[in-house]
Amino acid sequence: MTDDTTVHALTMSVPFGDRTVSITPTAIETDAGLLLVDVGPEGELGELERALSDAGFDLSDVERVLLTHHDADHAGGLAAMRDRTDVTVAAHPDEAPHVDGDEDPVKGSGDGRYPPTSIDEHLADGDEFESEAGPVRVVETPGHTAGHVSLYLPDERLLVAGDALTSDGDEVLSGPKPGYTIDVDAAAESVDRLAGRDVAHVICHHGGYAQAGSDRIREIADELADGR
Repeated sequence: MTDDTTVHALTMSVPFGDRTVSITPTAIETDAGLLLVDVGPEGELGELERALSDAGFDLSDVERVLLTHHDADHAGGLAAMRDRTDVTVAAHPDEAPHVDGDEDPVKGSGDGRYPPTSIDEHLADGDEFESEAGPVRVVETPGHTAGHVSLYLPDERLLVAGDALTSDGDEVLSGPKPGYTIDVDAAAESVDRLAGRDVAHVICHHGGYAQAGSDRIREIADELADGR
């Protein structure tokens, strides 16, 4: 990423369960304000504010949140954010019931769930949002969860992968983590779909930015196919 980019990988170190993890929400500049991809876990809104400030923005600059999926380390802080801002929230319809409280999260239930909050817009494959970096295109990538989506910015040749792909933090791109993936076969098919796009670099929620593209994604897709 360059200094004049309009896409900002927001690195956050947050406690999650019994460990500290590094996560990477992504802020994309638009004419109306920031489009924020994921918000992080419950109780870490201050860390998100710090990461936004480091990129030159305030929490109030966020106009829309796009959730890649409903897991707590992506959506847990959303209710607190809505208490502080007037954001529009978008998620895939298969994810929305887990966010708004109609259903428990698939990887956590009962009193341990994060505070529910409403979804304003449903995302579908091919939906586009305009940004200073060109179109931001929704790509359905189920597997990690049933309604997981990734975001593709064709003008930047950039993929914001959510948890459909991971990085080791040293720009080595890998596939989704099997232990956290509800449908491994669907996840493999999603990686195969991503390999068909012209990608030069990727932002993963876990591991952050990777200078890796279509060739590496195709290698991962083939590895996953061979293992099925």
